[in-house]
Amino acid sequence: MNSLDPTDLRILLELVKDPRVQIGELSDALGIARNTAQTRVRRMLRSGILHDGGREIDLEAVGYDVVAFVTIEVNHRELDGVVAGLRLIPQVLEVHEISGRGDVWCRLVATDTHNLQTALRSILRIKGVIRTETVLALHTHIPYRTEPLISRLAQGAAGTAARPARRAVAAGDGTDAG
Repeated sequence: MNSLDPTDLRILLELVKDPRVQIGELSDALGIARNTAQTRVRRMLRSGILHDGGREIDLEAVGYDVVAFVTIEVNHRELDGVVAGLRLIPQVLEVHEISGRGDVWCRLVATDTHNLQTALRSILRIKGVIRTETVLALHTHIPYRTEPLISRLAQGAAGTAARPARRAVAAGDGTDAG
């Protein structure tokens, strides 16, 4: 499945809990040498388990290579309870209340189809869930990203800052001085 030992997993957990943790703080929190923490983080970065400066984890690399999208129809009076129940299932990565077909959409991961089936059965046991529809992801072509949006905003902001400010039309001359 993967080559991560308990110390690697504890490091990943600390990085998830506090993405800004420094190596010294990480080593102190885990009771390991600073060099050990730094070496292991670097190894996980090189192997692709960690991305984006060491804060985003490749779940496939740690054994969760089945991704499913589940649309859930719920009894609306039980919506809060359904969301609370979904929060207790570790494989559930995100939950959205949606419009259209279904009421709730969630993305979940599993280690294999048996693990997926177990998670889906857990969802169906939540009080207020009427039915589910599951779609498996076969391949991720574009993973979750924000860089293009922020880049566009930054370019727009830079363009606005680079333009000279327009001055008000001088009274009576009808020309724009900008």
